[in-house]
Amino acid sequence: MRRLPPLNALRVFESSARNSSFAAAAEELFVTASAVSHQVKTLEEYLGVSLFSRTKRKVELTPAGEQYLASVKHALDEIEMATQRLTASHEPNVVQISVAPNFLTRWLMPRMSRFRELYPEIELQINASMGLLDFNRTSTDMAVYYGNGEWDDIEVHFLRKVMLVPVCSPKLFESNRPLEKPEDLKHHTLIYVSKRKWEWENWLQQAGVEFIVPKGSLQISSGQLATAAAQENLGVALADRTLTSREINTGQLIVPFDIRLDTHKAFYLVYQKHRPLTAGMKAFKEWLMSEMQATDAAEAESTGMERIETESTGQ
Repeated sequence: MRRLPPLNALRVFESSARNSSFAAAAEELFVTASAVSHQVKTLEEYLGVSLFSRTKRKVELTPAGEQYLASVKHALDEIEMATQRLTASHEPNVVQISVAPNFLTRWLMPRMSRFRELYPEIELQINASMGLLDFNRTSTDMAVYYGNGEWDDIEVHFLRKVMLVPVCSPKLFESNRPLEKPEDLKHHTLIYVSKRKWEWENWLQQAGVEFIVPKGSLQISSGQLATAAAQENLGVALADRTLTSREINTGQLIVPFDIRLDTHKAFYLVYQKHRPLTAGMKAFKEWLMSEMQATDAAEAESTGMERIETESTGQ
């Protein structure tokens, strides 16, 4: 027989310690504050030690409480993780996915019909999110992150680098200031992503343009909105060519100079470390990796054809 304290009391203790408040724990657990206090007292009597120092405004862990909390939290995390794995195994064809918004709207959604044709039995539940997830505390199965790939305690699979090129509306070429060389950008409005203002400076340097003063500038909060602004002929933006391939292929956007800036960041497929993949998760992972390879191959072929056409016209 295991000698275990009341498991509900352990849950109440962990919540109280994490919130440093019996009242906050009561709100979190949907019980009364007096019920929380009673459960903690029951646990202290069982253990024969005081876990909290009580004051009028808050409760604080005693040294014994701090020591006990580390073990209790680890045990509850393990139980939660095991429960998630078991639950997931009973719904192998349902996959909850969190995706970076720009990747979701510009790359994943236009291709979702292909996935549904291949796997009609698999249900994808998708939400847009820029934040990092604690897979120990979420029902999300997989996510697409944007960054440098250096995240702890998760499985990380590289998808593709983010390479930026200038994009603009074809209407810009109808003006009396067309873009024939990078220096011509000085006659136009440059669209910046507010938190990444250095990108234009780095691109111009790579293009061999030391310094220009553009006609104007427009700051936008995200890359997705900057691309939309360029499409509305509000200026020239830097965008990832793959994420804007649909607009480029249909002529809604033009790449005046195929000079690519390596952002040293990429998109990655991630999920909980050591987690066994369900049938749905495995199918989505394999499809995503295959689709990305096909996209890269098509882009390389398209770029090669553009270069051949440029060389044949002597431009």
